[in-house]
Amino acid sequence: MGVVVPYKEDPGAKKQQVARMFDSISGRYDFLNHFLSLGIDIAWRKKAIRLLRDIQPKQILDVATGTGDFAIEALALNPERVIGVDISEGMLEVGRKKIRERKLDARIELRSGDSEKLPFEDNFFDAVIVAFGVRNFENLELGLGEMLRVLKPGGRVVILEFSKPSKFPMKQLYNVYFTAILPIVGRWISRDSSAYRYLPESVKAFPDGTDFINVLSGLGYKHPQCEPLTFGISSLYWASK
Repeated sequence: MGVVVPYKEDPGAKKQQVARMFDSISGRYDFLNHFLSLGIDIAWRKKAIRLLRDIQPKQILDVATGTGDFAIEALALNPERVIGVDISEGMLEVGRKKIRERKLDARIELRSGDSEKLPFEDNFFDAVIVAFGVRNFENLELGLGEMLRVLKPGGRVVILEFSKPSKFPMKQLYNVYFTAILPIVGRWISRDSSAYRYLPESVKAFPDGTDFINVLSGLGYKHPQCEPLTFGISSLYWASK
């Protein structure tokens, strides 16, 4: 399968298309995210953050932070600072408003930034986290390599991403929901017909499970592991530097 993009009629690169897509749906993204996942995504994020408790990270980078939900959840670890980066200014503005309203400005900073060229020095962060973002990288290996570069030796990366259930009947139910129901509801609420058609297509194309573990290993991540969540609808990955 070739590169999956949101707007097939657009000759632009995936990175620009993804930014345009998220700008388009940013105002309704949080509602849709929780509604379409039945709120399960909140529990997934909490579980992901718990994987960092033992290393007590002080400096955390949230890549593809979107509206900042994962960055906010990371405050449960009591870090000194959480920095979130994203290529969509629309999503960042929603996130900044959320952070201001909760008076979290002193602990969380959201910046415009490209996952494939992170604006940070080597070995800077104790932990790097990503929720539902690596699937949208234009160059997966380059983005993951940048995350490894800015991670301190002994630091940990935690990645939450959609995956594909493989067992009956969840596989069949998932396929019906993801390919038939979700795009219709997503289009109706977000008013972007491409965004929620892109979601199942990008999940289908993503190298999940063992395949993703192999990508991490090949890039130099140490001891990569994977745990399927909610019958394999999503998966939790973690590894060290």
